[in-house]
Amino acid sequence: MEIALKMSGIKKSFNGVPVLKGIDLEIRKGEIHALLGENGAGKSTLMNILGGILQPDQGSIELFGNKVSIPNPHTSKQFGIGFIHQELNLVSDLTIYENLFLGKERTNALGFLEKKKMVQETSKVLDLLDVHLHPRKLIFELDVSMKQIVEIARSLLQDSKIIIMDEPTTSLTDKEITKLFKVMRNLKESGYSIIFISHKLKEVLSICDRYTVLRDGELASSGDIRDVTEEILAKYMIGKELSSTEQYVTREIGDILLEVKNLSAHHSFYNIQFSLRKGEILGFTGLSGDGRTELFETIFGFRTGYFGDIIVKGKKVKVKHPTSAVSNGIGFVPKNRKENGIVKDLSVLQNMTLSSLKKFTEPLIVNQKKEEQTYQVYQQQLNIKAVDIHSSIANLSGGNQQKVILAKWLVADTEVIILDNPTQGVDIGARNDIYELIVENARKGKSFIILSSDFGEIRRICDRIYVMFQGKITAELKREEASDETLMIYATGAKIKEVSKK
Repeated sequence: MEIALKMSGIKKSFNGVPVLKGIDLEIRKGEIHALLGENGAGKSTLMNILGGILQPDQGSIELFGNKVSIPNPHTSKQFGIGFIHQELNLVSDLTIYENLFLGKERTNALGFLEKKKMVQETSKVLDLLDVHLHPRKLIFELDVSMKQIVEIARSLLQDSKIIIMDEPTTSLTDKEITKLFKVMRNLKESGYSIIFISHKLKEVLSICDRYTVLRDGELASSGDIRDVTEEILAKYMIGKELSSTEQYVTREIGDILLEVKNLSAHHSFYNIQFSLRKGEILGFTGLSGDGRTELFETIFGFRTGYFGDIIVKGKKVKVKHPTSAVSNGIGFVPKNRKENGIVKDLSVLQNMTLSSLKKFTEPLIVNQKKEEQTYQVYQQQLNIKAVDIHSSIANLSGGNQQKVILAKWLVADTEVIILDNPTQGVDIGARNDIYELIVENARKGKSFIILSSDFGEIRRICDRIYVMFQGKITAELKREEASDETLMIYATGAKIKEVSKK
């Protein structure tokens, strides 16, 4: 098959620290190629070089047999490389066709917009993807998978022949993933090449043709996807057999720490009742739009205007702001870490200690040595990979940012930690690290609430599980009752179980 892309001997260092150590990557025309590796393995750096965002220290790039130099993103686009990032870059209040032509609008000789022509061109590219969307439909009216498809359409309109897709299924439901994969297969059949970056190995095996695995900046393995299993890919990624040891351990569960009674918020959730005990790991699951994120953003003070009672250690509290939640011993790791979880202008170290500065403050100064000592403890526990802890947290991979946010609440010593999609964008090895840290801290008396649509994740570490559907709790299940089939029945509202008021 024709080679669409060949990257040879790519090396890159930051501040003298090697990040890529001579990487070879070969992508064929008309294939979906998985690019795999743990957070910090070098995937983003390699793709940023292909996208013209970074320059290699050494190595060469060939596109369709021609050696090229890619000094900037504009040149990358000119060479037919499209980059669809995990955080979509669309304007919600504009239509599909307006987003596709934003910054490169079609105009006539008099400078007037040729709207009809742009609509027609948009229709053609949507037809190529075999999706039925009206070009004049507003972006905010689309579900996440369709927004992904609009991003793909924009790449095709820019004559992209190689499309990089960075964790495209992270925020999608199973139904939305099916739609996206159909589009990807249509592109493959039309001769386009896709580089698929994902930590979801089951999806990789179902959609990809070949794979390349990076580990610590080096090429760990590459080959045909038919020759590997999830276990083999995981071993290539982390450099050892992935422990199959069950993370869950039976623990002593204490008194009720947090209780919610008849909690409601208009158009979000209704008559919610649940309790959380000391040392307990509680799971909340369901399908997209079930209201669990809105519920816990309210409990943490991100949202206001609720009815009902939030009770902490037997005392009713009114949570109007996150500071009042923190003062009552509640921490929150949000789903959208880039918008709500990190402070981009602060360093890795500062983000970790931000919620507990009193611990490190001496008269007029912050004891940085004490901060650094604390960081080292959690860096080892969570295997956080950061070249320079005094540089911006924005320089870390998404998975390492997630670990820093989790560590922030452990440092702050909050008694209850709510985690919304705790392993979103986190590699398979780091996922185990996070699970083990949650279970170990629960054994020490911390209480956790895990929000996730991943039934396997919920069953893996939770003591009890609440299922939600359209803003209401449809079931409260013990760990041993929660099979995937049972959870799906309650998550679709097909059945409602009597929920304990205790």
